[in-house]
Amino acid sequence: MAEKKSLWNEFSKGILKENPVLCLVLGTCPTLAVTTAASNAIGMGIAATLVLVCSNAVISALRRVIPDKVRIPAYITIIAGFVTIVQMLVKAYAPSIDESLGIYLPLIVVNCIILGRAEMYASKNSVLPSILDGLGMGVGFTAALLLMGIIREFFGAGSLFGVPVTAGMIDPVIIFILPPGGFFVFGMLIALANRLTRKKKAPAELGCSGCPLQANCSKIKEGEGCEK
Repeated sequence: MAEKKSLWNEFSKGILKENPVLCLVLGTCPTLAVTTAASNAIGMGIAATLVLVCSNAVISALRRVIPDKVRIPAYITIIAGFVTIVQMLVKAYAPSIDESLGIYLPLIVVNCIILGRAEMYASKNSVLPSILDGLGMGVGFTAALLLMGIIREFFGAGSLFGVPVTAGMIDPVIIFILPPGGFFVFGMLIALANRLTRKKKAPAELGCSGCPLQANCSKIKEGEGCEK
């Protein structure tokens, strides 16, 4: 039971608590670039998730074999191999997504989310937790991109997934599909994520022993002490 809970935590942490985009602020470049449309966001999210899961699994399996001095080049080589496979699949079965994502699809190779999980997690843990970590981070990345894509496409183009939904009711606000609108939506979502993940902490009761003015306190010198 405890093991199942631990595995669930490895998966779920990337969705909100340690969301790579909204909490760790990683992968900002593709996040702002491809979220002008919801369909682009889904395409990038799925591609990155596949690379995350596969690279985490292989790096974890080879963590005792890869020499420490060449671990980063080795990680990048493994990631590049999976990115090439994903790119070929997208070109073959979803050419419109490949055209929309453009250079940002092959640039998944240097996405700091993928390399960061390889270095910080997969290289130090067994295969199954590493797969779940990559899957959770990928789902969190996809969810953040999709949310941004929906907001920017709805307000900036008056459509969702390319289908007009506000025709004749609301005029599109073009700035939402421009870089300033991307930064605005990004900032608002980060603020929302911080609000949702914030934990209330009770004020600490320091007492005399934890008081920074203890050395100069007149009450201590007089033997009276102080209240917490």
